[in-house]
Amino acid sequence: MQLRRLLAVCVLSGAVAPVMAGEVLVSAAASLTNAFKDLAAQYETAHPGTKVLTTFGASDVVLRQIVEGAPADVFASADQKAMDKAAAAQAIDPASRVDFVRNEVVLVVPADNPRRIQSLKDLAKPEVQRIALGNPASVPVGRYSQAALEKAGAWDVVKAHEILGQNVRQVLSYVERGEVDAGFVFATDAAIMKDKVRVVQTVDTPTPVVYPIALVKRDGRAPEAADFLKYVVSPEGQAVLARYGFAKP
Repeated sequence: MQLRRLLAVCVLSGAVAPVMAGEVLVSAAASLTNAFKDLAAQYETAHPGTKVLTTFGASDVVLRQIVEGAPADVFASADQKAMDKAAAAQAIDPASRVDFVRNEVVLVVPADNPRRIQSLKDLAKPEVQRIALGNPASVPVGRYSQAALEKAGAWDVVKAHEILGQNVRQVLSYVERGEVDAGFVFATDAAIMKDKVRVVQTVDTPTPVVYPIALVKRDGRAPEAADFLKYVVSPEGQAVLARYGFAKP
């Protein structure tokens, strides 16, 4: 929360706040929240004196904060498009960019599944009225979902009943609380709520769901940032990510 408030102040003021020595600022996709918090704690244990501060949100939103001056040392995106935007804005060191995990998009329903949805075709049932997905304009899972639905011929049905989430965790929350009939999230997000939501189908995406990570290009970047990035892609870091359902790219 402290870092989020700092980011908000920086974005509004246009100023970049000073960063303490030994602090690595990591800005990452919302779907990485649980895994990266665990990974940061493990890194800190292995590197006494270094603190990893994390902030999470829709990849495009996180990138916009970075471009507008919010302090960050490492950027991890849930899709290539957001990282491509970062490269175009010269916000990252392109030589440091690397794909580090893979995920999948799944169709989920509330645990009791009141509409008895079993697959994409059931979304056309007249009783299905609210379908959540990330906003394709700014949320990677939304972009993946739209492309998959267009390929499957189901986009028009979903579009007619869409409830847009500002990040994947908001979509997951809508489904978990039963505020929508179904939703599209990453498999790793569904896994952390397996007692509250049910996966009914893994959705075939035209583009593989591969996450890139890179160092942010800025004056004063923490010297430890490069080591943290190496840790993410190391066997130790990959083991943490695997515990949360992420696969190797």
